[in-house]
Order: sequence, then C-alpha cells, then structure tokens
Amino acid sequence: MTSTSLPDSLIATLPGTSYTDPGIFAQEQERIFEAMWFCAVRASDLPRPGAFRTVEVGRESILITRARDGSLRAYFNVCRHRGARLCTQESGEVKRAFQCPYHAWTYDLTGKLVAAPNLTKMPDVGRTEYGLASVAVCEWLGYVWVCLAEDPPPFEEVVQDVVARLGDTESIEHYDIAGLEVGRRIVYDVRANWKLIVENFMECYHCATIHPELTEVLPEFADGYAAQYYVGHGAEFGEDVRGFTVDGSEGLDRIPGVSAEQDRRYYAITVRPQVFVNLVPDHVIFHRMYPVAVDRTVVECDWLYLPDVVRSGKDVSRSVELFDRVNRQDFDACERTQPGMRSRLYAKGGVLVPSEHHIGEFHDWVQGRLGAQPGPGAQPRPGAQPGPGAQPR
Repeated sequence: MTSTSLPDSLIATLPGTSYTDPGIFAQEQERIFEAMWFCAVRASDLPRPGAFRTVEVGRESILITRARDGSLRAYFNVCRHRGARLCTQESGEVKRAFQCPYHAWTYDLTGKLVAAPNLTKMPDVGRTEYGLASVAVCEWLGYVWVCLAEDPPPFEEVVQDVVARLGDTESIEHYDIAGLEVGRRIVYDVRANWKLIVENFMECYHCATIHPELTEVLPEFADGYAAQYYVGHGAEFGEDVRGFTVDGSEGLDRIPGVSAEQDRRYYAITVRPQVFVNLVPDHVIFHRMYPVAVDRTVVECDWLYLPDVVRSGKDVSRSVELFDRVNRQDFDACERTQPGMRSRLYAKGGVLVPSEHHIGEFHDWVQGRLGAQPGPGAQPRPGAQPGPGAQPR
C-alpha cells in the first residue's frame, strides 16, 4: 500500500525503521536532544549549593548543580584530564567541589579547576581553560532546562512555541507551576521508542479503548476527537465528577490563580522535544522523557500540588492513581506497538485516521530536524488541524 493508493481519510505514518534503526536514533540524539532545549530536572531537586543531579541528554551525561551564589550550573560530566566520568551517582551533594575519582582533578562549583596532583608544577595550565565544560542552562516553570548546542537557540523560542499553543502566557501562568511542590514522583522505564510515546500523547483515538477511568472523568475523550481540545478550550469534567481523581471524588483546593473559565477543565500541551504538561484545577502533572535507546525511554512524572497540600501530608493518592493508571495504560500500548515496528508488514509504515492527522505534523517536524524531506502525503495533510487546534489530549 503506497501513499498514492490511500483514501482521503488516511495519511501515511513514518516507516517502521524510524522506530527501530539505531542509526536514526543516533541522528535524533544529535539533531534533536543535543541541539534543542531539554528539560532536565526540577529546580527544587537542587535545594542547596553543591546538590547535584546527573542526566542523560542525547549521548551525553550532564552534571547539574548549584554554585555558592545559588545560581544553576550545568557541565559535561567528563573530567578534562583523561575523560573519566566525574559523578557516577544520579544525585548527591558535595561540600565545595567535584573531584575525579581517577586522578583527583578537582573542580569548584563554578567549574574552575582548583586542584590536581602536581598542579603547582604546571603553571602554564589554565584553571578556567581546563575547567569543566559548561552547558547552557535556564530555569522555567520550576524546571532546569539545558542545551548542549555550541550556539543555543534563544530560550524564548521554547516559550513562544508554547504561547502559540496556549494563545497567551497567562493561561499557563495561572497555575504557578514554579511555586508548586512535588507531591509524588514516579519513574517509568518504557520499552518503546520515544516517538511512539509522543504520538500516543497527541491523540485520543485510543482513549475509549484503554482509558476507562479517564473517560469517566472526561466524557468528551470517549469520542476519539479530544486532540482538538487544546489549552484555551480544555476538556470539561463530567457532570457528576467532583475532582480529577480516579473515582471522580472531591479533589483538593483549587490553585488560587486558576480562572473560573479554567475550573473543572483539563488542558494538555507538549513542549518539544520531550515534555508533556497536564493542567487541572488543583494540580499539575509534568512528564519528562529521557530517550536512552531506540527501543527504550525513561519517563519521569511529577505530580505538583500547592505547598500547603504537600507539607500538610494531605492524601493525594486518588489524583495520583488516576494519571498513574493512564500512564501505565499508555506505556503498555506503546510497548505492544514497538515489536510491530520491526515487522515486514510495517516496512512502509501504517496510517493515521482523521482524528490523528495532526500527528503527521509531528512526523514532518522530526524529519525536518533530521534534514529529511517530509514523507509521502505530508503536504498537504488532508484533514489536519495545524497550529493551536492540533493539540494532545
């Protein structure tokens, strides 16, 4: 079946190799994850100078910490001497400096080389020149974003892209995401290509099939066209639903900035390349993807609540359980799809129905980042809803 033989209702997907070829995945690491702004850690995970986390960004290990003045810093997690990995733990805290366990080259929190065996006998070695290699860093929505590119694009492009989907900056600012606190964090190890996870998040054609709890709370999702419910409209809670919880029971206190128009509605946005943000009146669910192999993606999901909710120990289990179930249902579907990508039947790919046509724009974006031409049927995308209307569930 070729793109020219498809009926008007269907458009072609990417071929199966796009989800299974390590060479394509290496290109995605280089041209997407290492070239764009990447959401790395929650800023509150680095509460003090010397606290650190290591994160895999593309093919690189990145060390993120706070300097003595409280500023955020990010470095390649590589000793400048012989290339040993500086920090092998995912998180931790140092008092004043990072020391390589191989030859004891030591760097302060600003990355400057401050000590090494016999360093005083090498006066020509520049302490800054041979310090840790810095990575661009920015804080937004309470998260630390890094960019490995030598000439990072303006971070405002990330914000502008989101604003274009929201319609205005205030829509997301109402939730004060930076001022919320992590009430629960769950890490999922998904045996599927990162694009399958993005595609799944972008459509609700599957919602009635695999998300019974979600469609009870959000009845609009049952018709499969919920991709059209973007921020600015939102999906309305069911008439008898009192909160965004697994059983529709009462939620928590509404976030003060949430407007009356945003109350009792669910909104979702993607921030390319690897963030999903879900907004409901009393909490925010924030996903970060870490693609680690062509067929494996680690997803770290934070449930964010008002500080008083977290510090008082209020029960958040019913709200956590709802989206935890949604996550597990989605990831199970992605893991069931991944083996099919290697089938000879999927060599030329599959098809997208009208409520999924906007996924074609995502495919075109990926192809464009890799320097490839859009695939068959990409222009025009019949039935596609470009711009703010083409949003995920």
